[in-house]
Amino acid sequence: MPLTQLMILALIQGITEFLPISSSGHLILLPNLAGMQDQGQVIDIAVHIGTLAAVVLYFWSDVKEAAIGTLRLLRGRIDTPGAFLALCLLVATLPVIIVGLAMKLTGVDEMLRSVAVIGWTMLIFGIVLWWADQKGPEIRNESDWGVRDALILGLWQAVALIPGTSRSGITITGARALGYNRHDAAKLSMLMSIPTIAASGILLGAEVISTADAAAAKDGAIAAAMSFVAALVALTLMMRLLRSVSFTPYVIYRVILGIALLVYAYS
Repeated sequence: MPLTQLMILALIQGITEFLPISSSGHLILLPNLAGMQDQGQVIDIAVHIGTLAAVVLYFWSDVKEAAIGTLRLLRGRIDTPGAFLALCLLVATLPVIIVGLAMKLTGVDEMLRSVAVIGWTMLIFGIVLWWADQKGPEIRNESDWGVRDALILGLWQAVALIPGTSRSGITITGARALGYNRHDAAKLSMLMSIPTIAASGILLGAEVISTADAAAAKDGAIAAAMSFVAALVALTLMMRLLRSVSFTPYVIYRVILGIALLVYAYS
């Protein structure tokens, strides 16, 4: 794949992964609207791995605590904040793994990669995000997160398997509806992305090994490195802005893009 296209894909993924505007939707739209070769699932997941590294670095203290807690959880002990965080992340990840596997085995995931689907999900879930952000009270923070809320947000996250929904957008929507403040709603969404993207990375590794496609692996490594840099910058800026800015600007972008895509798809 040309280096220019890899760079564009990496920048799109890095910038949009942590904004509630759907990174996967934009990755699908690029070849459809620009007439480029579809990058395929390997590159899609590779740029997600780059953003995974970015979110791990940004939230390193929480990731380290959860990693240590995972070891205790494996021994059946939930006696530390880290072990409890690891349990909540596990519970939040199970729905997306189950639903994602079912979609892949049935081929539904490929059927949904269309401009029309992305247009509808951009529009509908953009409006839902606005509603949750405007109506949801800011009475809870990350310390209130428990297994029940983890399961609820996990179910919201599974909806993001529909292209254009936005994984971060739909989980932030769920967290705001539950009353979490904007900053911590975004933080919980980012932490939930770590095991989810890691699971996708395992699928990528299996696919690369099974196809023995060295060229795809090389392209994936380049795209992952570039998306890491873009994602780290975008994540840093968003988390700072959320202390003073609502999600309305992202909603406006989603609604405008959604309408434009629907006009394009049905014209």
